[in-house]
Amino acid sequence: MLNKIVLMGRLTRDPELRRTGSGTAVTSFSLAVDRDFKSQSGEKETDFIDIVAWRSTAEFVSKYFTKGRMAVVEGRLQIRDWTDRDGGKRRSAEVVADNVYFGDSKRDSGAGDYGSAPAYGAPAGRASAPMGHSDFAEIGEEDGELPF
Repeated sequence: MLNKIVLMGRLTRDPELRRTGSGTAVTSFSLAVDRDFKSQSGEKETDFIDIVAWRSTAEFVSKYFTKGRMAVVEGRLQIRDWTDRDGGKRRSAEVVADNVYFGDSKRDSGAGDYGSAPAYGAPAGRASAPMGHSDFAEIGEEDGELPF
């Protein structure tokens, strides 16, 4: 059997980091995911999907993601039955995130600063290096054969 979900959408609110009684990190947030088609009225519809992440994934999400940021969530669907305050039986669906990835670049999101993580692909400690600066030197033809 297979229970695998991949979603891409924007966070509708800032993630809420909490700890269980034993100290395990857990965070919850919601994604706004646009449908690929328009309704009969011609409008694009959006689904709002609850996500929960545990342990290091929870800490990562709470540190680097904020409301409006595009995220790709990989996980599984979980259905929970519970009882409300009035004693009524309720059911809710949520995605338990195994992995969460950036769905946009920091520059494209337009929603502000996302922490001090270096840009994707930038070596640690080099995120603020001036444009054009590199540890590599250009080899001209007069330098001879390449050493490999």
